[in-house]
Amino acid sequence: MSESQKVADRSSAPPPGGNGVDRYFRISERGSTFAREIRGGFATFFTMAYILVLNPIILGSAKDKFGHQLDAVQLTTATALVAAVMTIIMGVGGNLPLALAAGLGLNAVVAFQIAPLMAWDDAMGLIVLEGLLICVLVVTGLREAVMHAIPQPLKQAISVGIGLFIAFIGFVDAGFVSRIPDAANTTVPVQLGGTGQLTGWPILVFCAGVLLTIALLARKVKGAILISIVTMTVVAMIINSIADIKAWGLTTPAWPDKLVDTPDFGLLGDFSLFGAFGETTALTVVLLIFTLVLSDFFDTMGTVVGVSAEAGLLDEEGKVPNLGRVLLIDGAAAAAGGAASASSATSYIESAAGVGEGARTGFSNLITGGLFALALFLTPLLTIVPLQAAAPALVAVGFLMMTQVKHIDWDKYEIAIPAFLTIAVMPFTYSITNGIGAGFVAFVLIKTVLGKAKEIHWLMWGTSALFLVYFAIDPIEQILGVK
Repeated sequence: MSESQKVADRSSAPPPGGNGVDRYFRISERGSTFAREIRGGFATFFTMAYILVLNPIILGSAKDKFGHQLDAVQLTTATALVAAVMTIIMGVGGNLPLALAAGLGLNAVVAFQIAPLMAWDDAMGLIVLEGLLICVLVVTGLREAVMHAIPQPLKQAISVGIGLFIAFIGFVDAGFVSRIPDAANTTVPVQLGGTGQLTGWPILVFCAGVLLTIALLARKVKGAILISIVTMTVVAMIINSIADIKAWGLTTPAWPDKLVDTPDFGLLGDFSLFGAFGETTALTVVLLIFTLVLSDFFDTMGTVVGVSAEAGLLDEEGKVPNLGRVLLIDGAAAAAGGAASASSATSYIESAAGVGEGARTGFSNLITGGLFALALFLTPLLTIVPLQAAAPALVAVGFLMMTQVKHIDWDKYEIAIPAFLTIAVMPFTYSITNGIGAGFVAFVLIKTVLGKAKEIHWLMWGTSALFLVYFAIDPIEQILGVK
């Protein structure tokens, strides 16, 4: 939205005053109206409601160290509950039009990086610890030190790498890409489809979904991702009813016996705060928490500043109003997500859709949060979405995160090489932690050989040393006689 439009909005708004709700949320003062806030709340919900489908699919498709999987219905309930409660708290406490829900990328870390190392309750305990650590960083002011320690290009590369990783997960989950068995005696690790070509109706649904999603995004249609998911789910249900399809995967697109059901809160409180330390090495636990904090903390900073700037809420010095409270609530949301087994909750950049519809205050969050609360009772309807209809959203989100690559200076090798390794290693090793570690180590090495060691923050030295130990943990354990 242009500055002239924002000014026009303010000039056409009612004068400051109004009722108590207006004064508390400063609706008139910020040049908004109740109608705009309500419209904005709906827009934000419909642009991010896809998480109610994707989060259960991502977490539900993974197995923990003991082969256990989380229940999709319970995951949907937990995802909706955390989004509803924390979005409302952000609105009332932070007074920003900033909705929260389980973070894409963060849930991938939990599902594919952390869960295979321990039990689900231990993995969710790490999320709680991550959220509490973020709160400590905010309260103590250490967030500034962390912000300045990591070069901006590496932060952007991390976002890009996670985007590619998410897109790759989407391709694999839909069956568009599959692993070639070792028995094939080939050096090619993956292939198109299951046999080197695309076959079957489910794959057609995925491909059509990708084309529809990118077409809607190109047209800048609000709610493009959600529209695509709903449309392709209907198409999948029609196909499933008339075609002979052996398997769709985790979810079959068939109309449920009932649309409304009582929420299943079975996963709430199912976490172990320090259980992870008994399942893997303390070093691994520390690095996993570091990865979660890094991903969550900096994504939140970018989202908060970006949405506030779009809403015209930054002050003369470019500061976000109530930033301390906003970041504290975001950290609490991460802990709440872990406590509910919904993965780390974080601020959503899709909140900008609500801003585009006129939202300027936290009142719009009451609408968005209320809609998430309503979704608690629509679990049967939300769990009929097949992977092939939801996975195109992962590809689309991957693209959106990939756009950060334009900000990296590829002419400077001391930045470009670490950024490249960060981006490439994540999808190629199916590990976000590995990508961050490769980028950090490369950055410190190249800066050192170029005689610029003094430019490296001490936190980068420390974390890079931890990553070196992490990568060499097997020979180190052998030398020390641990194994």
